[in-house]
Amino acid sequence: MELQPAYLLHRQAWRETSALADILTLHDGRIRAVARGVMRPGSRTRHRLQPFTPLHLTWQGEGDLKTLRIIESQGPGAMLAGEGLICGLYANELMSRLLPLSMPVDTLFAFYAALLEALPFPDRRSGALRRFEITLLEALDSEPVFLDEQDRPLDREGRYLYNPALKRFRPAPPEEPAFEARALGWLARGDWDSSGLAGTARVLMRQALAPLLGSRELRSRELMNELMRRRRNGTR
Repeated sequence: MELQPAYLLHRQAWRETSALADILTLHDGRIRAVARGVMRPGSRTRHRLQPFTPLHLTWQGEGDLKTLRIIESQGPGAMLAGEGLICGLYANELMSRLLPLSMPVDTLFAFYAALLEALPFPDRRSGALRRFEITLLEALDSEPVFLDEQDRPLDREGRYLYNPALKRFRPAPPEEPAFEARALGWLARGDWDSSGLAGTARVLMRQALAPLLGSRELRSRELMNELMRRRRNGTR
């Protein structure tokens, strides 16, 4: 096979000198593969197979578990730390948890690459992360549809609750916290970058992803919560 662009999502030690790797590829989506000998002391491949680093790979195998053959680095990885690093781990964890094996996701691959470019910059981080999330939801046929439960346009002056089961919105009782229809309208037009919409976009994406993730908490969210606690307490 030809070399294929890829990113490592996660790896763990396997047997004595190898690793099991979850990998996002351009044309074959998520694959699971064995990287033989990658954990051996002095292995040059070990330093190439790192998260957030653009790779070119080949592999072999017909089943769900492949064997990596060629691992080439295509440049330096994204320099991530603090909140940017946790956001990158969050994106990787989402794909490892939610993407079926071998489902082509070319568009998601492009948005993930764009996300890695944006994460080092706090002013670009939120919008890039939301665009990645909505693209992932679209790949899984779970993206919000900005209509009410009867497929009617939202009332511009209305307030709505999101119904993940229908991927649509229903009018909210006056006393409940809800989405403003005007904000939803901007998101429907693809405005994920406005700072005034950041809270609405974050909550909506979290509600849309929740049924897919189930009850098991994301490790990356636990890390982010811990980082926020340390910041509030003035500790590192």
